Amino acid sequence: MAPQSQQPPSSLTTPPPNVPDTLISFPSPHVLLVALNRPQQLNAIPRPQHFALERLWDWYDAEPSLRCAVITGSGRAFCAGADLKEWDSLNSSSSGEQAVSAAEEHGRQNKRFPPGGFGGMSNRGGLKPIIGAVNGICFGGGMEMAINCDLVVAAASASFSLPEVTIGVIALAGALPRLARSVGKQRASEMALGGKKYGAKEMLAWGLVNEVVEGDGRAVLAKALEWAQRIAGNSPDAVIVSREGLKLGWEGVGPEQATDVLLKGWFGRIEKGDNAVEGVKSFVERRKPVWKNSKL
Repeated sequence: MAPQSQQPPSSLTTPPPNVPDTLISFPSPHVLLVALNRPQQLNAIPRPQHFALERLWDWYDAEPSLRCAVITGSGRAFCAGADLKEWDSLNSSSSGEQAVSAAEEHGRQNKRFPPGGFGGMSNRGGLKPIIGAVNGICFGGGMEMAINCDLVVAAASASFSLPEVTIGVIALAGALPRLARSVGKQRASEMALGGKKYGAKEMLAWGLVNEVVEGDGRAVLAKALEWAQRIAGNSPDAVIVSREGLKLGWEGVGPEQATDVLLKGWFGRIEKGDNAVEGVKSFVERRKPVWKNSKL
């Protein structure tokens, strides 16, 4: 069950952008909850919603008081992928047109998704973490989003698949190279070339899911929010820079180069900052740290 929308907290500097068919709420301090809300369509995402969601993630990264986000779905699906009815309608509307140049066709394809990819996040770099609360069906673009989440909590009954090859298309929103890095070439090939459906426990064993939860979507969401609150309780500066270090390693930069980038770049920006000072001081004083909003 998706949470109901609520008034933004007073700590926000700007209100969140409007996103169609999406519930936006703030279940605890510093935590953003995004629920895809097209349950009758299994939360399939039409083209305009991708761009609106990217604006939301950009806003989230820029909003100082927010430190962690959770994305989930209404009803029995997390996200079933692209809105194929819309896709088919777009294909049909162009079937009678004259042939276009390769450059024009390339431009059309590029407009299918924003730079951040499917849901504005399947190819997102970003600053701050997003946790996937996969409550049910997670297919196609939904799977592409899950692969690029920082953590994934899944219902035991959830199912995962990249079925694009079964309908003559491909996972084109960033999943393929990320999947190969995450699970290895053979397993990635099995998923991307076979179009098979997998259970949550299998994805846990493969490393694409962090935790499997028995129960309905509410139990999954509760566990994901527990993780979000834990992350939000840490130094926001340290979380951002640690995530950047992980991303550098995951995306093909060697550990030595990645460490050098962090030391000479990101770490220098937080080493003498308020949160680094507070973190050390609170440890020495054996008390809970009081973090300030990140200025990164």
